[in-house]
Amino acid sequence: MSRILIVEDNKDLAFGLHSNLEIEGYEVATATTGVEGVKQARSFSPDLVILDLMLPEMDGFEVLKAIRKHNTTTSVLILTARGEEVDKVRGLRLGADDYVTKPFGLMELLARVEALLRRGGKSASRDSSSEMKRIRINDIEICPKTRTVRKNNQLVELAPKEFDLLLELIRHDGAVVSRIDLMKTVWGHSSAIVSRTVDTHIAELRRKLEDDSARSPLIVTVRKAGYRIAVLTS
Repeated sequence: MSRILIVEDNKDLAFGLHSNLEIEGYEVATATTGVEGVKQARSFSPDLVILDLMLPEMDGFEVLKAIRKHNTTTSVLILTARGEEVDKVRGLRLGADDYVTKPFGLMELLARVEALLRRGGKSASRDSSSEMKRIRINDIEICPKTRTVRKNNQLVELAPKEFDLLLELIRHDGAVVSRIDLMKTVWGHSSAIVSRTVDTHIAELRRKLEDDSARSPLIVTVRKAGYRIAVLTS
């Protein structure tokens, strides 16, 4: 049975989420403050954390940093206010795997929870990545076995889903991959779920790994089709 921790100070919302997730068969714990959320994350050992960003005592960003400091495998789904794009980006930069904007539909949330837990349980990207050889693209070196990336011999920290997304593009060896296919393979979402998660993660990969995307892009946008990786050099 998968364990889910809800960190949400709105007691009505937390109660509703807790009840519906238990009905779905999950073991659920709830925290109403950031400090309590960090403690629960360590003692409850959840497979997934549903994390609100606006929390008393310690905001969601600090909670996320505290979780990622000790745990890089637990999936984190952040809850953000509608239109707060900067919060989504900051959350993903700190290691969140996905986000849902408030107000949200229960079925959408449950679908995202199921997808994240399914990907985490199978560890598909991690299992297959250990079989891939070290890869070089221009001045970037990717080691799938250790899940590390270096640029000009300097270590670049990628969030778990950023690394999975990068590897998925590399596996297609320059072929175009649609956003829907990336949502399916990296996040486990069905094609029915429309999200800008892929675009946001692509933007972060470019920010971290590209000097000048116009001259030497790592990831190429193919209009109305998706994304592809630059040609591999080794």
